[in-house]
Amino acid sequence: MSDHSHIRPWRHIERRISRKIRVGSVEVGGGAPISVQSMTNTPTTDAAATIDQIRQLEEAGADIVRVSCPDEDSTAAFRTIAREARVPLVADIHFHYRRGIEAAEAGAACLRINPGNIGNAARVRDVVQAAKDHGCSMRIGVNAGSLERELLEKYGEPCPEAMVESALNHARILQDHDFHEFKISVKASDPFLTVAAYQQLAEAIDCPLHLGVTEAGPLRSGTIKSAIGLGNMLWAGIGDTIRVSLAADPVEEIKVGFDILKSLGLRHRGVNIIACPSCARQGFNVIETVAVLEEKLAHISTPLSLSIIGCVVNGPGEALYTDVGFTGGGKGAGMIYLNGKIAHKQANDGMIDEIVARVEEKAAELNAARAAEAVGLAAAE
Repeated sequence: MSDHSHIRPWRHIERRISRKIRVGSVEVGGGAPISVQSMTNTPTTDAAATIDQIRQLEEAGADIVRVSCPDEDSTAAFRTIAREARVPLVADIHFHYRRGIEAAEAGAACLRINPGNIGNAARVRDVVQAAKDHGCSMRIGVNAGSLERELLEKYGEPCPEAMVESALNHARILQDHDFHEFKISVKASDPFLTVAAYQQLAEAIDCPLHLGVTEAGPLRSGTIKSAIGLGNMLWAGIGDTIRVSLAADPVEEIKVGFDILKSLGLRHRGVNIIACPSCARQGFNVIETVAVLEEKLAHISTPLSLSIIGCVVNGPGEALYTDVGFTGGGKGAGMIYLNGKIAHKQANDGMIDEIVARVEEKAAELNAARAAEAVGLAAAE
Protein backbone atom coordinates (compact mmCIF):
# COMPACT_ATOMS: atom_id res chain seq x y z
CA MET A 1 0.00 0.00 0.00
CA SER A 2 1.55 3.29 -1.05
CA ASP A 3 1.42 6.33 1.23
CA HIS A 4 -0.67 8.93 -0.58
CA SER A 5 -1.47 11.04 2.50
CA HIS A 6 -0.03 14.12 0.76
CA ILE A 7 -2.84 13.97 -1.83
CA ARG A 8 -5.41 12.16 0.32
CA PRO A 9 -5.47 14.06 3.63
CA TRP A 10 -8.07 11.69 5.09
CA ARG A 11 -5.26 9.09 5.26
CA HIS A 12 -2.89 11.29 7.24
CA ILE A 13 -1.98 10.28 10.80
CA GLU A 14 -0.52 13.04 12.98
CA ARG A 15 1.87 11.22 15.30
CA ARG A 16 2.28 12.36 18.90
CA ILE A 17 5.53 14.24 19.41
CA SER A 18 7.83 12.38 21.78
CA ARG A 19 11.49 12.59 22.62
CA LYS A 20 13.79 10.10 20.95
CA ILE A 21 15.71 7.35 22.71
CA ARG A 22 17.80 4.48 21.38
CA VAL A 23 17.45 0.76 21.89
CA GLY A 24 20.85 -0.24 20.58
CA SER A 25 20.86 0.65 16.89
CA VAL A 26 17.09 1.24 16.78
CA GLU A 27 15.70 4.73 17.33
CA VAL A 28 12.41 4.88 19.24
CA GLY A 29 10.26 8.00 19.34
CA GLY A 30 10.93 11.44 17.94
CA GLY A 31 9.36 10.55 14.60
CA ALA A 32 11.42 7.39 14.05
CA PRO A 33 9.62 4.50 12.31
CA ILE A 34 7.42 2.53 14.69
CA SER A 35 9.44 -0.55 15.63
CA VAL A 36 8.00 -4.05 15.98
CA GLN A 37 9.01 -6.30 18.86
CA SER A 38 8.45 -9.81 20.13
CA MET A 39 9.79 -11.93 22.99
CA THR A 40 11.48 -15.31 23.10
CA ASN A 41 9.73 -18.14 24.96
CA THR A 42 12.63 -20.62 25.05
CA PRO A 43 14.49 -21.12 28.34
CA THR A 44 17.09 -18.34 28.32
CA THR A 45 19.59 -20.75 29.85
CA ASP A 46 19.37 -22.72 26.58
CA ALA A 47 21.40 -20.21 24.61
CA ALA A 48 21.34 -22.23 21.36
CA ALA A 49 17.54 -22.55 21.34
CA THR A 50 17.10 -18.90 22.22
CA ILE A 51 19.51 -17.75 19.49
CA ASP A 52 17.66 -19.96 17.00
CA GLN A 53 14.34 -18.35 17.93
CA ILE A 54 15.84 -14.87 17.71
CA ARG A 55 17.10 -15.74 14.23
CA GLN A 56 13.54 -16.71 13.19
CA LEU A 57 12.24 -13.42 14.57
CA GLU A 58 14.94 -11.46 12.76
CA GLU A 59 14.01 -13.15 9.47
CA ALA A 60 10.36 -12.23 10.08
CA GLY A 61 11.42 -8.58 10.40
CA ALA A 62 11.67 -8.02 14.16
CA ASP A 63 13.37 -4.74 15.02
CA ILE A 64 13.86 -5.57 18.71
CA VAL A 65 13.60 -8.83 20.69
CA ARG A 66 13.00 -9.20 24.43
CA VAL A 67 14.54 -12.01 26.46
CA SER A 68 13.55 -12.89 30.02
CA CYS A 69 16.34 -12.93 32.63
CA PRO A 70 14.79 -14.40 35.78
CA ASP A 71 17.98 -15.74 37.38
CA GLU A 72 21.77 -15.57 37.35
CA ASP A 73 22.14 -18.51 34.95
CA SER A 74 19.91 -16.66 32.47
CA THR A 75 21.96 -13.45 32.56
CA ALA A 76 25.10 -15.57 32.12
CA ALA A 77 23.60 -17.14 28.99
CA PHE A 78 22.38 -13.71 27.87
CA ARG A 79 25.97 -12.66 27.17
CA THR A 80 26.32 -15.38 24.52
CA ILE A 81 22.84 -14.66 23.15
CA ALA A 82 23.46 -10.92 22.81
CA ARG A 83 26.73 -11.55 21.00
CA GLU A 84 24.93 -13.65 18.36
CA ALA A 85 21.84 -11.48 17.90
CA ARG A 86 21.62 -9.14 14.91
CA VAL A 87 18.92 -6.98 16.49
CA PRO A 88 19.01 -5.17 19.84
CA LEU A 89 17.89 -7.23 22.82
CA VAL A 90 15.81 -6.10 25.77
CA ALA A 91 16.47 -7.93 29.04
CA ASP A 92 13.25 -8.56 30.94
CA ILE A 93 13.95 -7.97 34.64
CA HIS A 94 11.57 -8.35 37.57
CA PHE A 95 12.30 -7.45 41.18
CA HIS A 96 15.98 -8.45 41.50
CA TYR A 97 18.29 -5.52 40.90
CA ARG A 98 21.38 -7.72 40.38
CA ARG A 99 19.82 -9.21 37.24
CA GLY A 100 19.53 -5.71 35.80
CA ILE A 101 23.20 -4.96 36.41
CA GLU A 102 24.27 -8.35 35.03
CA ALA A 103 22.12 -7.92 31.90
CA ALA A 104 23.52 -4.45 31.22
CA GLU A 105 27.04 -5.83 31.53
CA ALA A 106 26.14 -8.79 29.29
CA GLY A 107 25.10 -6.66 26.33
CA ALA A 108 21.45 -5.74 26.78
CA ALA A 109 20.41 -2.73 24.71
CA CYS A 110 17.50 -2.03 27.05
CA LEU A 111 16.26 -3.16 30.46
CA ARG A 112 12.56 -3.80 30.95
CA ILE A 113 12.39 -2.95 34.63
CA ASN A 114 10.22 -1.06 37.10
CA PRO A 115 12.67 0.88 39.29
CA GLY A 116 10.18 1.04 42.16
CA ASN A 117 10.16 -2.76 42.43
CA ILE A 118 13.86 -3.51 42.72
CA GLY A 119 14.64 -2.37 46.23
CA ASN A 120 16.03 0.64 48.05
CA ALA A 121 17.49 3.82 46.61
CA ALA A 122 21.03 2.44 46.55
CA ARG A 123 19.97 -0.53 44.43
CA VAL A 124 18.09 1.71 42.01
CA ARG A 125 21.16 3.96 41.76
CA ASP A 126 23.37 0.95 40.98
CA VAL A 127 21.07 -0.27 38.18
CA VAL A 128 20.79 3.21 36.68
CA GLN A 129 24.57 3.58 36.80
CA ALA A 130 25.00 0.21 35.06
CA ALA A 131 22.57 1.32 32.35
CA LYS A 132 24.49 4.58 31.88
CA ASP A 133 27.85 2.81 31.84
CA HIS A 134 26.77 0.31 29.18
CA GLY A 135 24.54 2.50 27.01
CA CYS A 136 21.28 0.81 27.99
CA SER A 137 17.90 2.44 27.74
CA MET A 138 15.01 1.27 29.92
CA ARG A 139 11.35 0.42 29.58
CA ILE A 140 9.03 1.02 32.48
CA GLY A 141 6.43 -1.71 32.07
CA VAL A 142 3.17 -1.20 33.95
CA ASN A 143 0.68 -4.07 33.79
CA ALA A 144 -2.89 -3.97 35.06
CA GLY A 145 -2.41 -7.45 36.53
CA SER A 146 0.50 -6.46 38.77
CA LEU A 147 -0.23 -2.96 40.05
CA GLU A 148 1.20 -1.90 43.40
CA ARG A 149 -0.97 -2.77 46.40
CA GLU A 150 -1.26 0.84 47.54
CA LEU A 151 -2.63 1.91 44.16
CA LEU A 152 -5.20 -0.88 44.16
CA GLU A 153 -6.26 0.20 47.66
CA LYS A 154 -6.45 3.83 46.53
CA TYR A 155 -8.48 3.22 43.35
CA GLY A 156 -10.27 -0.02 44.24
CA GLU A 157 -9.36 -1.81 40.99
CA PRO A 158 -7.04 -1.51 38.01
CA CYS A 159 -8.06 1.63 36.13
CA PRO A 160 -6.39 4.11 33.77
CA GLU A 161 -5.63 6.54 36.58
CA ALA A 162 -3.92 3.86 38.68
CA MET A 163 -1.82 2.64 35.75
CA VAL A 164 -0.72 6.13 34.77
CA GLU A 165 0.11 7.04 38.38
CA SER A 166 2.23 3.90 38.63
CA ALA A 167 4.05 4.74 35.40
CA LEU A 168 4.75 8.33 36.42
CA ASN A 169 5.97 7.24 39.86
CA HIS A 170 8.51 4.91 38.24
CA ALA A 171 9.49 7.56 35.69
CA ARG A 172 10.11 10.08 38.47
CA ILE A 173 12.62 7.73 40.09
CA LEU A 174 14.64 7.56 36.87
CA GLN A 175 14.37 11.31 36.30
CA ASP A 176 15.58 11.95 39.85
CA HIS A 177 18.70 9.98 38.91
CA ASP A 178 19.12 12.14 35.78
CA PHE A 179 18.21 9.18 33.56
CA HIS A 180 15.92 10.02 30.65
CA GLU A 181 16.57 7.21 28.15
CA PHE A 182 13.34 5.41 28.91
CA LYS A 183 10.04 4.47 27.34
CA ILE A 184 6.83 3.42 29.09
CA SER A 185 4.09 0.86 28.56
CA VAL A 186 0.75 0.65 30.39
CA LYS A 187 -0.73 -2.66 29.26
CA ALA A 188 -3.90 -4.52 30.15
CA SER A 189 -5.66 -7.51 28.65
CA ASP A 190 -8.78 -5.35 28.34
CA PRO A 191 -8.38 -3.14 25.24
CA PHE A 192 -10.72 -0.49 26.68
CA LEU A 193 -8.52 -0.12 29.77
CA THR A 194 -5.37 -0.25 27.67
CA VAL A 195 -6.43 2.49 25.28
CA ALA A 196 -7.72 4.77 28.05
CA ALA A 197 -4.47 4.40 30.02
CA TYR A 198 -2.28 5.18 27.02
CA GLN A 199 -4.43 8.19 26.10
CA GLN A 200 -3.92 9.64 29.58
CA LEU A 201 -0.22 8.78 29.64
CA ALA A 202 0.35 10.39 26.23
CA GLU A 203 -0.86 13.69 27.67
CA ALA A 204 1.17 13.40 30.87
CA ILE A 205 4.73 12.75 29.64
CA ASP A 206 6.82 13.20 26.50
CA CYS A 207 8.77 9.91 26.55
CA PRO A 208 8.27 7.29 23.81
CA LEU A 209 5.43 4.83 24.39
CA HIS A 210 5.64 1.07 23.92
CA LEU A 211 2.18 -0.18 22.92
CA GLY A 212 0.60 -3.52 23.60
CA VAL A 213 -2.59 -5.24 24.69
CA THR A 214 -1.07 -7.74 27.08
CA GLU A 215 -2.10 -11.39 27.21
CA ALA A 216 -4.34 -10.80 24.20
CA GLY A 217 -5.02 -14.51 23.74
CA PRO A 218 -4.75 -17.12 20.96
CA LEU A 219 -3.66 -16.30 17.43
CA ARG A 220 -7.05 -15.43 15.92
CA SER A 221 -8.87 -13.73 18.78
CA GLY A 222 -5.65 -12.17 20.11
CA THR A 223 -4.91 -10.70 16.71
CA ILE A 224 -8.36 -9.16 16.52
CA LYS A 225 -8.16 -7.76 20.05
CA SER A 226 -4.67 -6.34 19.38
CA ALA A 227 -5.72 -4.84 16.06
CA ILE A 228 -8.63 -3.07 17.75
CA GLY A 229 -6.58 -1.77 20.68
CA LEU A 230 -3.32 -0.94 18.91
CA GLY A 231 -5.11 0.24 15.79
CA ASN A 232 -7.17 2.68 17.82
CA MET A 233 -4.07 4.21 19.43
CA LEU A 234 -1.89 4.21 16.33
CA TRP A 235 -4.64 5.84 14.28
CA ALA A 236 -4.75 8.58 16.95
CA GLY A 237 -0.98 9.04 16.55
CA ILE A 238 -0.03 7.38 19.85
CA GLY A 239 2.80 4.83 19.94
CA ASP A 240 6.47 4.53 19.04
CA THR A 241 7.11 0.78 19.30
CA ILE A 242 4.69 -2.16 19.53
CA ARG A 243 4.48 -5.74 20.71
CA VAL A 244 1.50 -7.97 19.88
CA SER A 245 1.15 -10.44 22.78
CA LEU A 246 -0.19 -13.74 21.44
CA ALA A 247 -0.36 -17.26 22.83
CA ALA A 248 1.25 -18.41 19.59
CA ASP A 249 4.60 -18.72 17.86
CA PRO A 250 6.43 -15.40 18.51
CA VAL A 251 7.01 -15.10 14.75
CA GLU A 252 3.25 -14.62 14.41
CA GLU A 253 3.50 -11.59 16.70
CA ILE A 254 5.90 -9.94 14.26
CA LYS A 255 3.69 -10.75 11.27
CA VAL A 256 0.59 -9.35 12.97
CA GLY A 257 2.48 -6.28 14.16
CA PHE A 258 3.58 -5.43 10.66
CA ASP A 259 0.13 -6.15 9.26
CA ILE A 260 -1.40 -3.67 11.72
CA LEU A 261 1.15 -1.01 10.77
CA LYS A 262 0.76 -1.73 7.05
CA SER A 263 -3.02 -1.37 7.33
CA LEU A 264 -2.51 2.14 8.69
CA GLY A 265 0.25 3.06 6.25
CA LEU A 266 2.73 3.48 9.13
CA ARG A 267 5.25 0.79 8.11
CA HIS A 268 5.70 -1.11 4.89
CA ARG A 269 7.44 -4.47 4.81
CA GLY A 270 6.91 -7.33 2.44
CA VAL A 271 4.09 -7.98 0.01
CA ASN A 272 0.73 -6.44 0.84
CA ILE A 273 -1.79 -8.81 -0.75
CA ILE A 274 -5.16 -7.31 -1.63
CA ALA A 275 -7.60 -10.14 -2.29
CA CYS A 276 -11.34 -10.53 -2.65
CA PRO A 277 -13.24 -12.94 -0.37
CA SER A 278 -14.34 -14.80 -3.55
CA CYS A 279 -17.83 -15.67 -4.77
CA ALA A 280 -19.53 -17.61 -7.57
CA ARG A 281 -18.09 -15.15 -10.13
CA GLN A 282 -14.48 -16.14 -9.43
CA GLY A 283 -12.50 -17.37 -12.40
CA PHE A 284 -10.10 -19.38 -10.19
CA ASN A 285 -9.86 -20.53 -6.58
CA VAL A 286 -9.00 -17.22 -4.91
CA ILE A 287 -8.66 -18.47 -1.33
CA GLU A 288 -6.37 -21.36 -2.23
CA THR A 289 -4.27 -19.15 -4.52
CA VAL A 290 -3.79 -16.45 -1.90
CA ALA A 291 -2.75 -19.01 0.72
CA VAL A 292 -0.11 -20.44 -1.62
CA LEU A 293 1.13 -17.01 -2.67
CA GLU A 294 1.40 -15.83 0.94
CA GLU A 295 3.74 -18.75 1.63
CA LYS A 296 5.75 -18.43 -1.58
CA LEU A 297 6.26 -14.67 -1.14
CA ALA A 298 7.11 -14.71 2.58
CA HIS A 299 10.82 -14.28 1.80
CA ILE A 300 10.31 -10.87 0.18
CA SER A 301 10.86 -7.97 2.58
CA THR A 302 10.65 -5.23 -0.05
CA PRO A 303 7.41 -3.24 0.36
CA LEU A 304 5.13 -3.73 -2.64
CA SER A 305 1.48 -4.47 -3.37
CA LEU A 306 -0.23 -7.39 -5.10
CA SER A 307 -3.90 -7.67 -6.01
CA ILE A 308 -5.53 -11.08 -6.48
CA ILE A 309 -9.15 -10.60 -7.54
CA GLY A 310 -11.46 -13.34 -8.77
CA CYS A 311 -13.32 -11.50 -11.53
CA VAL A 312 -13.48 -8.35 -13.63
CA VAL A 313 -16.04 -6.53 -11.45
CA ASN A 314 -13.36 -5.08 -9.13
CA GLY A 315 -10.16 -6.68 -10.46
CA PRO A 316 -9.08 -4.05 -13.01
CA GLY A 317 -9.86 -1.19 -10.60
CA GLU A 318 -7.84 -2.74 -7.78
CA ALA A 319 -4.95 -3.53 -10.16
CA LEU A 320 -4.67 0.16 -11.06
CA TYR A 321 -3.22 0.85 -7.62
CA THR A 322 -0.98 -2.18 -7.11
CA ASP A 323 2.49 -3.08 -8.35
CA VAL A 324 1.41 -6.50 -9.61
CA GLY A 325 -2.10 -7.83 -10.12
CA PHE A 326 -4.03 -10.81 -11.39
CA THR A 327 -7.69 -10.63 -12.32
CA GLY A 328 -9.71 -13.75 -13.07
CA GLY A 329 -11.47 -14.07 -16.36
CA GLY A 330 -13.16 -16.89 -18.19
CA LYS A 331 -12.17 -20.11 -19.93
CA GLY A 332 -9.38 -20.92 -17.48
CA ALA A 333 -7.39 -17.70 -17.88
CA GLY A 334 -7.05 -14.23 -16.39
CA MET A 335 -5.06 -11.06 -16.84
CA ILE A 336 -1.70 -10.04 -15.38
CA TYR A 337 -1.27 -6.35 -14.53
CA LEU A 338 2.06 -4.62 -13.93
CA ASN A 339 2.26 -1.12 -12.44
CA GLY A 340 -1.48 -0.70 -12.91
CA LYS A 341 -1.49 -1.57 -16.61
CA ILE A 342 -2.52 -4.70 -18.48
CA ALA A 343 0.58 -6.80 -19.23
CA HIS A 344 -0.67 -10.05 -20.74
CA LYS A 345 -3.21 -12.85 -20.56
CA GLN A 346 -2.25 -15.71 -18.28
CA ALA A 347 -3.63 -19.24 -18.02
CA ASN A 348 -4.76 -20.23 -14.55
CA ASP A 349 -2.56 -23.32 -14.72
CA GLY A 350 0.68 -21.34 -14.51
CA MET A 351 -0.50 -18.20 -12.80
CA ILE A 352 1.09 -18.80 -9.38
CA ASP A 353 4.58 -19.24 -10.84
CA GLU A 354 4.04 -16.24 -13.11
CA ILE A 355 2.82 -14.02 -10.25
CA VAL A 356 5.75 -15.04 -8.04
CA ALA A 357 8.18 -14.30 -10.85
CA ARG A 358 6.66 -10.88 -11.52
CA VAL A 359 6.64 -9.98 -7.82
CA GLU A 360 10.28 -11.03 -7.42
CA GLU A 361 11.16 -9.02 -10.53
CA LYS A 362 9.39 -5.95 -9.16
CA ALA A 363 11.10 -6.33 -5.77
CA ALA A 364 14.51 -6.49 -7.48
CA GLU A 365 13.64 -3.39 -9.52
CA LEU A 366 12.61 -1.45 -6.40
CA ASN A 367 15.73 -2.56 -4.52
CA ALA A 368 17.96 -1.47 -7.39
CA ALA A 369 16.25 1.93 -7.55
CA ARG A 370 16.64 2.36 -3.80
CA ALA A 371 20.32 1.44 -3.96
CA ALA A 372 20.92 3.89 -6.81
CA GLU A 373 19.17 6.63 -4.87
CA ALA A 374 21.35 5.92 -1.82
CA VAL A 375 24.50 6.13 -3.96
CA GLY A 376 23.28 9.42 -5.41
CA LEU A 377 22.61 10.90 -2.00
CA ALA A 378 26.01 9.78 -0.72
CA ALA A 379 27.70 11.37 -3.72
CA ALA A 380 25.80 14.63 -3.18
CA GLU A 381 27.00 14.79 0.41
